[in-house]
Amino acid sequence: MANYASAKKRIRQTVKRTEVNRSRIVSIRTALRKVEEAIVSGDQAAAQAAFKVAEPMVARGAQKGVMPRNTAARRISRLSTRIKALAA
Repeated sequence: MANYASAKKRIRQTVKRTEVNRSRIVSIRTALRKVEEAIVSGDQAAAQAAFKVAEPMVARGAQKGVMPRNTAARRISRLSTRIKALAA
């Protein structure tokens, strides 16, 4: 257990930050799942709409450090490619 005031403060900050990060990760996963479901159903309009919501969330997650930048870029790219393939 922490004995110093600065260590106690750091613990409080870590708890808050962890809660925010978990919330962000959960919302990103939910948005990505909605895009996946729209792609699987074959509805390009719904997939495009879900992608417009998910893309900034993923980018923000990478910016805030909850996911690696390359991972975010790869997911966005692959989803975009799959949505474009629905038109063909």
